Amino acid sequence: MKAAIVHSFDHPPRYGDIDAPQAAAGEVLVQVRAAALSQLVRAQASGKHYSSGKTLPVVPGADGVGVLEDGTRVYFAFPRAPIGAMAETVAVHARNCVAIPQGVDDITAAAIANPGMSSWAALQERARFQPGERVLINGAAGTSGRLAIQVAKHLGAARVVATARNPAVEAELKALGADEFICLDQPAEALTATFREHLLGQGIEVVLDYLWGPPAACILDALVSHGSSEAAPRVRFVNIGSLAGASLPLTPGALRSSGLELLGSGLGSVSHEGLVRVVGQLLSAIGPAGLKVEAQAVPLSEVETAWQGSAAERIVFTL
Repeated sequence: MKAAIVHSFDHPPRYGDIDAPQAAAGEVLVQVRAAALSQLVRAQASGKHYSSGKTLPVVPGADGVGVLEDGTRVYFAFPRAPIGAMAETVAVHARNCVAIPQGVDDITAAAIANPGMSSWAALQERARFQPGERVLINGAAGTSGRLAIQVAKHLGAARVVATARNPAVEAELKALGADEFICLDQPAEALTATFREHLLGQGIEVVLDYLWGPPAACILDALVSHGSSEAAPRVRFVNIGSLAGASLPLTPGALRSSGLELLGSGLGSVSHEGLVRVVGQLLSAIGPAGLKVEAQAVPLSEVETAWQGSAAERIVFTL
């Protein structure tokens, strides 16, 4: 069968032939229609993600859209290695498939699943978010961050504060549902003071962090109090990505003097079955919530060229 194949972690996948998988006990075969090129997939295929395999060749792709042998159209995730989603046929455990609602096309389902799941899982599975709580989305300019605004509002957030480095995106993020905007392009001291006003002044219960690095450090510094007689408000800080850096300074005072709870959301902190369940809920909300994602459909045969294009563009490979 045809597939995108990684022969070296230092080079993009090449379109070629590989043996089709056979279903093992508990698995189903899915005829793939579409598979998205996400940041996760790029990192896995380059050997840089903590979930990357070490044996080559391998077919990349964490999830996709396809059809079961009985004709049911499904979203699937975590196909059995080494055949990932960017192949004509994949073997997937039956519990890692969920039916796609009518009215949701293949490209939209494939494109929205990973970035939309990132915030939905972080809020629901990790932060145990409750309607009426207030959310700060750190790094809201990308696809995942923009969807996070929409998801938080759909799940009942009373207030959503979005951050981004480029002030030009403020109007776009507010049009998606953000109530307030914080520009990250300012000195650390000023940014920390701005975060303190929002976190401790106006109040934020949940932070969804796509950035880590210096912007996240400013958030943590903003939570440090100075021995108030009252217990500091509880703030669940959920890290999802590290686009601004893989490390930051964390002083013990930030933990001892605040209501800070540090969490992470990703592969390993939420079960595979839980992530697929979240995507099912996400797909069902596309219509009612008006969730939107921009994507470009590209034939899988053009994988090598498309892979080297802009990482900011949401590409969905089609078969």
